[in-house]
Amino acid sequence: MDDKRLKSLQEFEEIINYAFTDKQLLNIALTHSSYAHGHDTSHPYNERLEFLGDSILSMIISLHLYNKLKNTSEGQMTRIRANIVCEKSLYATAKKIRIGEYLYLSKGEENTGGRKRVSILADAVEALIAAIFLDGGLDEAKKFVLGFMEEKIESSIKNRIFNDYKSYLQEHVQKYNMGKVEYKLISEKGPDHSKEFNMAVYLNDTLIGSGTGKSKKDAQQSAAKDAITAMGVINE
Repeated sequence: MDDKRLKSLQEFEEIINYAFTDKQLLNIALTHSSYAHGHDTSHPYNERLEFLGDSILSMIISLHLYNKLKNTSEGQMTRIRANIVCEKSLYATAKKIRIGEYLYLSKGEENTGGRKRVSILADAVEALIAAIFLDGGLDEAKKFVLGFMEEKIESSIKNRIFNDYKSYLQEHVQKYNMGKVEYKLISEKGPDHSKEFNMAVYLNDTLIGSGTGKSKKDAQQSAAKDAITAMGVINE
């Protein structure tokens, strides 16, 4: 790691209010696969940390909700958690800590807007959470998550808002034993770096909703929201 990169990492540490003992952990968390593949296949990148960070984030939020919401059902806490740990929420956190400015990306990824791409930034935040956990332990990871995501956590708890419409639809269908929910890709268009997907959701082979999104996951959420709105159960 050269002096320029080290200085950049130290600047980022000031933003997140955490100084790494192992700077290489932070460096890996801020390295996208495109950079590693473009330089050296043995160069470590953040996908493994992202995998770990996803679970750590979920655990921290689950524990926080369990302790804070004494009289809240499992289903309600699941929806609140989903709203907090979703890609949109992680992207908001990424912008708050300006993580995109400190990422190692390939020239190609950077030239196509990688530093502002929702999926890349959200994944980097998960990788960062894992890196903090490995470097400083659970308490430091909790401090970061509950500090930088506090606004989203509190608004989700206060308003019971959620974006996980797929889970909400599935819960409703299971609750009333209505049958099988299935999602199907209708179409996709646009270049690889800016796709738009159109998904449909079926209940027992009957079309109940459709929606579009920049990823298949987002399109499924949109279709599920359309379905539960049409079914009149969105405020259940």
